[in-house]
Amino acid sequence: MGKILIDQERCKGCQFCLDTCPKKLIHISEEFNEKGYHFALFKESEECSACTMCGRICPDMAIEVYK
Repeated sequence: MGKILIDQERCKGCQFCLDTCPKKLIHISEEFNEKGYHFALFKESEECSACTMCGRICPDMAIEVYK
């Protein structure tokens, strides 16, 4: 089981992590961060395998993956 943490203030809502997550456990918030972007959110789930694909694709290094 894995877990990811997303820094909401660093996220620009590019959605690369949404497209990359094989389990589709990341979605975009309807809320805005301080910069005015809809940020990514991790859907808490035991399905996350901590594959790190979301963290590797993030251009803003806003995602940390934990096993």
